[in-house]
Parts: sequence; C-alpha cells; structure tokens
Amino acid sequence: MTVHENNQHENASILLIYTGGTIGMMENPENGVLEPLNFQHLKDNVPELKKMGYAVSSIQFEPPIDSSEMGPENWQKLVRIIAGNYQQYDGFVILHGTDTMSFTASALSFMLENLGKPVILTGSQLPIGILRTDGKENLITAIEIAAAKENGHPLVPEVCIFFENNLLRGNRTNKVSADNFNAFRSYNYPPLAHVGIHIKYDLPQIFHPISDKPLNPHYSLDRNIAILKLFPGMSPQVIESILNIPGLKGVVMETYGSGNAPCEEWFLDMLKEAIDKGLVIVNVTQCIAGAVEMQRYETGHKLLEIGVISGYDSTTESAVTKLMFLFGHGMSAEEVKEHMNYSLIGEITVPENARL
Repeated sequence: MTVHENNQHENASILLIYTGGTIGMMENPENGVLEPLNFQHLKDNVPELKKMGYAVSSIQFEPPIDSSEMGPENWQKLVRIIAGNYQQYDGFVILHGTDTMSFTASALSFMLENLGKPVILTGSQLPIGILRTDGKENLITAIEIAAAKENGHPLVPEVCIFFENNLLRGNRTNKVSADNFNAFRSYNYPPLAHVGIHIKYDLPQIFHPISDKPLNPHYSLDRNIAILKLFPGMSPQVIESILNIPGLKGVVMETYGSGNAPCEEWFLDMLKEAIDKGLVIVNVTQCIAGAVEMQRYETGHKLLEIGVISGYDSTTESAVTKLMFLFGHGMSAEEVKEHMNYSLIGEITVPENARL
C-alpha cells in the first residue's frame, strides 16, 4: 500500500458549515436532554481554531438541527452553500450529527458533480463542552485534512467522513456504533487516510476528477424511494403494501447474504409485477460487508431473472440517495437501471463480468 504523509497547508482557507448535531449541543438543565446550540458555543470550546494558521470562516444553519431531521431540503441547502462559496475556499468542513451522516455524505457525493476540493463531514459522540469529548480532535483534524494540498492541489478532492482515526469515502460509510468514538466504518472500501501522530494518506484510493471541469451542483432529488428489508416470515400483505405505495419509483431491497431471497411463487410474482409496471428494485445485502452476487445461488438468480438489479457492494445509504438523485433528474426506469449498474463517483465496485 502506497502511503504519503503531507504537511502542505499554508494559507489555506476553510469554510466551516455547522448544521447541528451532538458536537454543538449542551444539556438542558431542566430535563437533561441534549439540545443544539449556536456555533459561538462551539468556537468558545475550541480555542485551538485560532492557532491553526488557516483562514477559517463559518456558516451556521438557523436553527441548528438534529441529524434525525436531515433530508433532501438540507442536502440542497448544503450544496447551495458549497457552490456559492466554491471559488473563495480551498476546502469545506461540515459539522453534522452522526445518525444520518452517511446519508448526507452519500447524497452530496452525487450532487456535487466535478468536485475538485475536499468536503469533509465530521461530528462527535459527546458534546464539545464535555471534558472527554471526541469532537475537538475530530474538528481540528477534519480542518487539517480539508486544508491539505500537494503541489498546490487539494489532496482529498471528494466527499468524505472523518471520525476518530480514519478518513473514509462518504458514500461507502455506515454508522456502526451508537456509543463508541470510532462510530463509522467503510467495510467495502479502504480508508483514504489513517490519523495518528501523522496523517497518512493512501493516495491510490483517493478519487481525483479526470478533467478540470467546473463544479456542477445538482439540486433535484426524488423522494419516491423505499427500503424493503427482508426477514423470515414476511407476509404478502407487508410486501404488497410497500410495492404499491402511490408514486413509488425505486426500492432498495435488503436481502440475505450475497443477495438471496425467498423463492416462494407469491413473492417473486409480486416483485415481477411491480418491475413490469416500471418500479426499479435494487438488491443490496443486509450484511455489513461483502457484495451482492445474484448469479451465485439459485435464489439470487431467480431475482435476476425477473428484473431485480444488483447493488453490488453498495451501502443502503448510497443506494437510496443514488436512486433519489437519478430519478430526480427525470430519468426513466430503464435509464436509472443503466446508471445503477456502474459507479458514478466511486460508490460501488462493479465486477468486469457484471450484467443487468
């Protein structure tokens, strides 16, 4: 593995976007509930920001929101902020609650076409004002990564999540722990950097734009997407109720193992009927690591035969936001299927022998 240590950060300008989340919260003395506060509270608790030597400006969501409230409107707002300030800054750091951070990172990776600068999402498991907080180190390191350059060019020009010791491609991540400081993993793609005494970048793994095209921000998303998680004993009524949601266009179906599902006739008939009517059903695995291989077992092959498409090694978060993005741009079901079958921005690994 090629590893590069980088120390070029001089004169970097960073825009810090505070959306809310645990990192900027304080405990309400009346009921003990954590509530989001303003950015000034966060700056007061991180005096190191003034010592870093970068030009750090900030924008705050008003009011700050918990990440459980995040959705397409907030993603659009973030894209507008980044696009509107793109020329003025070398990198962007988004402070975000952990619960939906992987969804936001995935969505932004598709919405910021031709991105050539770092967009680093981070947050914390403990509020910044608590003595043992992980937020201070996450924030400082995220800024340093966003400022990192080599020969005048950004070192990590993609949407990432930085948490504890690892820099991860955003659209490859899952939140895996509600309690541990190391709350995020990228099981199907290696970290882009490891952080210890030095920040060690794994350069071959970092996505770089092929050309110097200008940033092309996208804002259109279609929310007519659903997740269907299979479990033993599912009734036909449950499947039917989901597949017949009015206006539904895409379904991310979480199957077993390498993409397997029941072979009962009623189940396959329901799926085929929905697909024949134009519904796009994407098969992703419930496992935390690995990929869908529908040719591997008979059960998966039957799904392939009726028109279910492979999500390969996609996370659920990435598959959901990718469908929102593609349908949001007015694509037909067939066009969406085609685009789901290849990687737009490094979100999946497609085998050479893959087929629809």
